[in-house]
Amino acid sequence: MGPRSVAALGLVGAVGVVAFAWPFLAPPASALNAHAQDAPWLFAGLLVLLVAVVAATISESGLGAKAVAMLGVLAATGAALRPIGAGTAGIEPMFFLMVLSGRVLGPGFGFVLGSVTMFASALLTGGVGPWMPFQMLSMGWFTMGAGLLPGPDRLRGRGELALLAVYGFLAAFAYGTAMNMAGWPFLGELASRISFDPDAAVPENLARFLAYCAATSLGWDLGRAVVTVVLTLTLGPAVLRALRRATRRAAFETAVTFEDRRVAPEDR
Repeated sequence: MGPRSVAALGLVGAVGVVAFAWPFLAPPASALNAHAQDAPWLFAGLLVLLVAVVAATISESGLGAKAVAMLGVLAATGAALRPIGAGTAGIEPMFFLMVLSGRVLGPGFGFVLGSVTMFASALLTGGVGPWMPFQMLSMGWFTMGAGLLPGPDRLRGRGELALLAVYGFLAAFAYGTAMNMAGWPFLGELASRISFDPDAAVPENLARFLAYCAATSLGWDLGRAVVTVVLTLTLGPAVLRALRRATRRAAFETAVTFEDRRVAPEDR
């Protein structure tokens, strides 16, 4: 990633943090809380910013046609895997593929892949709505984090699988927590004891949020984490080899050069 891509990702990350965590960043008397009901539609504008960041990352990183093609294949594969376990105790096999892809392809490509995969899966499953930009941000961070893990060139074998399994387990909970944050402030009176209270202090709202996570998504997040660990440990070696072989053949970071084979007159 070049400096402009890093700056762009930092900007969208900062915007995303504000978008997710505004209930804890805004004081109780802030005017932001008056717009609690229409905030999701405002945040949906993040989708446009995400598309712009994806385009800038692809352009500046110099990804060739093969790399873009691999992005499309992996995004389509992840999108196809997502509906397999939909509605079944968090069985979501796409997460393990995102972890392994981010590990092999790096943080920049990982962020692009995670965001595009979630966008494609939303189109495939009809899950388009105000929550989609939050899902794209969360999955982009999820996949990018795998690319930031230590030892990408040296660590191999069981040590690497263990590292990826631990990351996948923790990141699965982090993804679920982030998505809870996106929807929790808008429960209203549906669950008064655990919903966001604009008149309460930050510690009280934090306690409400933790209760909300435990009551609504803890089991689902645990299922996602366990499935990610199991698939990483069982299918990880084969998938990692295939991804690394594909990246070598695509020569992602190798510039194409042409040799001048013209013969000098004195050598004829």
